[in-house]
Amino acid sequence: MNKRNNHKGFLLAEMIVAMTVLAIILSCLALSMSAFRKINNYQLVRQQCISAAQAQLDSIAAAGRPIGDDDLKRLWPKVNLQIEQSDGTDKWQGMKLVKVRASAKAGNKAVSIELAEFFAPEREIQK
Repeated sequence: MNKRNNHKGFLLAEMIVAMTVLAIILSCLALSMSAFRKINNYQLVRQQCISAAQAQLDSIAAAGRPIGDDDLKRLWPKVNLQIEQSDGTDKWQGMKLVKVRASAKAGNKAVSIELAEFFAPEREIQK
């Protein structure tokens, strides 16, 4: 009896199973890469919002005025900034509180960051 004849078709079945397992692994890898891309995009937009808001506060601290709209749109085209100022309260009385809100969209999620800083009263903030 020849042992080779007993295993006829074994190689074909082995190849079909191997290709099926490989296809499942590749589809799982593609799904995970898509999820990683979405997470990275969200983190990038969040970092851009933080950078834009911090740059506004730094500009107000250094020059007494915010960055111009043209420069903002050139540096951070997708980020919307709003500046709000009020008087300090309690132990911060006599100081100016400046809040900068930065918002943008990352896919279908909205990213919103708010940074605030107190400034001395002699620092007049121009718009």
